[in-house]
Amino acid sequence: MTPDELEQINRAARRSGNDVLLDALLLRLHTETACRRGGALGLRLADLDTDRGLVRLTEKGATLRWQPITLDLAAHLDEQARARGAVLPTDRLLRYRNGQAITSRRYDHLWKRIGERLPWVAAQGISTHWLRHTTLTWVERHFGYGIARAYAGHTDSTGPATTTYIKADLHAVAAALAAMTGQPHPLATTEDRAGP
Repeated sequence: MTPDELEQINRAARRSGNDVLLDALLLRLHTETACRRGGALGLRLADLDTDRGLVRLTEKGATLRWQPITLDLAAHLDEQARARGAVLPTDRLLRYRNGQAITSRRYDHLWKRIGERLPWVAAQGISTHWLRHTTLTWVERHFGYGIARAYAGHTDSTGPATTTYIKADLHAVAAALAAMTGQPHPLATTEDRAGP
């Protein structure tokens, strides 16, 4: 998606629905992390590091990874979770106003509502996975395949042999996030990109 299309989606979510703050956080979380729905739904209070700007995602194949997020998003996620009843480390992070953890139905309703306001969203079948694709494409175009692969949480070794050697660390992923959002990140590195 283009930046303009992404802004239209965010605007439509912020201007409709019964919990626009939750919806805005969901869209921002997926845009910043490129996480899958299951990764977001599984987030617990213990999976949020507000000091270092990280979330611990458990995703496809039970893979576990720490993913950088902006300090601003980390603070808003923490604030909303606690205001909605998250107390224990095992309490779910994303919650409705009544304190219940959200389910995949929240996503279904969100995209249906956005599609009603933006017919092109419905016509193209745009979903949360498109946010993942958009973010990862941006990271790949600006930071290269290795960092996009790490950003996506891809740890498999299938594919060409060179994928075994193309790796990026958490600091490189944080640098990509900082560039994408325009917000500094405490783990971002400023390594020389001119060569090895």
